[in-house]
Amino acid sequence: MRRQQFRSLVAIGATVGLALTGAAVASATANAATAGCRVAYTISSTWQGGFGANVAVTNLGDPITGWTLTWSYANGQTVTQAWNATVTQSGAAVSATNVSYNGALATNGSASFGFNGSWTGTNSIPTAFKLNNVACTGGTTTPTTGTSPTRSTSPSPTRSTSPTPTTSPTGGTGPALKTVRVFWLKPTDVAFDQRYPDGITGVMREAQRYYKQELGKTFALNNTVVEVVNGEHDKNWYITTNCTGSDHYWCVVFNMEAELQRRFGIAGQDSRWLCVGEISAEEVGKSGGGGGPGWVILSGHDADGAAGLGGAMNRWYGGMVHELGHGFGLPDSTSTDGTPMSASFYSYPNTHFSQAQKNAIFAGPYGSFLS
Repeated sequence: MRRQQFRSLVAIGATVGLALTGAAVASATANAATAGCRVAYTISSTWQGGFGANVAVTNLGDPITGWTLTWSYANGQTVTQAWNATVTQSGAAVSATNVSYNGALATNGSASFGFNGSWTGTNSIPTAFKLNNVACTGGTTTPTTGTSPTRSTSPSPTRSTSPTPTTSPTGGTGPALKTVRVFWLKPTDVAFDQRYPDGITGVMREAQRYYKQELGKTFALNNTVVEVVNGEHDKNWYITTNCTGSDHYWCVVFNMEAELQRRFGIAGQDSRWLCVGEISAEEVGKSGGGGGPGWVILSGHDADGAAGLGGAMNRWYGGMVHELGHGFGLPDSTSTDGTPMSASFYSYPNTHFSQAQKNAIFAGPYGSFLS
């Protein structure tokens, strides 16, 4: 596995898609809880007879411990597969329920999920949602105990044109700011496999634990740790496009990074998030990736390892700790010195940051992310 620090690409350009942002109120409780929600439904990709979509839910009211979002299609669309939520459909009616790791939503907390679907003729965006069986109305409400919830009279959701990320790149509707934001990019010819978002989530949570152990502080992850992104191209495109020479080692991860930056409106070194991207593509025998301030980019080898398909997990834990070190601004060590910024990361968890490295992380461009 070849790893090194890199300078992050700055992508130019934007893709325009359809987004719908609305609001919904959660079920009233006996203690007159304040309820409210914002929903963003985005068509992320379209092909003949099929489409990909992503939905982000932001809870504006009191904390909830579980959610079900429902809507109906007007043009016969059918959901065929989903991730980060359990999605069922009966006729035109669709119901999406949280999975084990994203059901609890604090006030202003968000969860997102995605799915693929089929369509013929027209693929209109739903215009009405219900969260926990309460219709979208806009704003928040505080019902009186013993009475029905009061519905606000805010305008109905409207369509707008915007970039096509899984969640909006603004703090109000996307992931929380000053967090580590994680993507798994799935090329068009790669089937969805729940082991990948689940496995990458496990690696990130272990890295989070390790940083807390080493630094006394750690980074925050989002409620939905891994955002699943339907790539715009097949594996071969990512491996062979924008390459120089015969070594396609770097172009696959740089192509992924450039696409994520363009689609999500993220800078090469963004003050809002430290980003981790993993793609299920690589040239045979040329796996790996790297990290630099603000970004970690990894190819299929690491994604497979996180999913439990590539040997002992400690190797992948150590590799993520190493690359996040680059993401926080650390260089590689000049020798195998027992720290995770050297080949000692292969010995994880028997590797530790030096005091100089700890100081550099806190003083670096993302030190303020740690708490």
